[in-house]
Amino acid sequence: MADNNAQQKTEAPSPRRLREARKKGQVPKSRDLSAAVILLAALVTITFFKDYIVISMQRLLVGYFSGGFAINLPAEKLPYYILGFLLRAGVILLPVFIIIVIAAVAANVMQVGVLFAPQVLQPKPERLNPVEGFKRIFSLRSLFELAKNILKIIIVAAVVYSVIKVRLPEMLLIYFKTPPELLDQIAGTMLIAAFAGGGAFFAISVFDLLFQRYEHIKNLRMTKQELKDELKQTEGDPLVKSWLRRRQRELLMNAIRQEVPRATVVVTNPTHVAVAVKYDDRQMGAPTVTAKGAGELVTVMKKLARQHNVPVVENPPVARALYNSVEVGREIPVELYQAIAEIIAMVYRMKGKAG
Repeated sequence: MADNNAQQKTEAPSPRRLREARKKGQVPKSRDLSAAVILLAALVTITFFKDYIVISMQRLLVGYFSGGFAINLPAEKLPYYILGFLLRAGVILLPVFIIIVIAAVAANVMQVGVLFAPQVLQPKPERLNPVEGFKRIFSLRSLFELAKNILKIIIVAAVVYSVIKVRLPEMLLIYFKTPPELLDQIAGTMLIAAFAGGGAFFAISVFDLLFQRYEHIKNLRMTKQELKDELKQTEGDPLVKSWLRRRQRELLMNAIRQEVPRATVVVTNPTHVAVAVKYDDRQMGAPTVTAKGAGELVTVMKKLARQHNVPVVENPPVARALYNSVEVGREIPVELYQAIAEIIAMVYRMKGKAG
């Protein structure tokens, strides 16, 4: 029964459904993208402040350890001494910490905007249910996430390995380098490898975000009945009206793209309306209108018809009559039989001459 319901959810979520999900904190977001942005931001900051950090840390270490602080230092003062060292080290690394915080906030805002969802903080009994927790851990989604994470690790590791492999021969010339040169080269290689791995991680996380958005929309899909009920409840909502118009246009365009290439002929006004008519004497009792459009859709239909070698016939009276009186998917009325028969006969003659 659940499978049937899932199959029936073919409609895109309405603006109201998306807003309700957002209020509950249900938004498409990639944790990997946030982590990748933070990593790259930290690496860029370290690259720019590298000399400052190295020199400042050297001075700090020399100042703390050159005097043999542990020899005559009372045990009760040792925690304060260590705390002072950590605080000074924290001040030196403060630019990195600030950039990391800014990057973390920016990464989240870029993905979901400014979001405050107090409902997420409310306790939910089902979260404390060990049976439900066990089901979540061993669900197909969890296994999929595990496989996805393993694949990410393999790709990033392969990128880092390839960078180190390229730089390794140069690093092995240890006998021709002074210790500072060797350390500088090792640090440079590690930084390049970190940037390469971070770049690969970022690229993967972009695809992960796109997948999360696809899954989010998929999980919020509605049945046709749910959509009808909601439209009745929100009939005056401007956002819903705008979404409904956009959705109707999408459905109309999909029908045009699907039906015009299979039509027998497209009858036009020529610029105001266009109607696609299909007729197969072996399967159909009468010609049927398969698609129609007005305004700018006329150009789209004519272009599609020409691309698929469907004849376009200009006949304003017939085009207007078909557009105004025949719904898509319906057979033409009896009073238009003669006119359509003449158009189709002309099309067959044209095809016969072309053949």
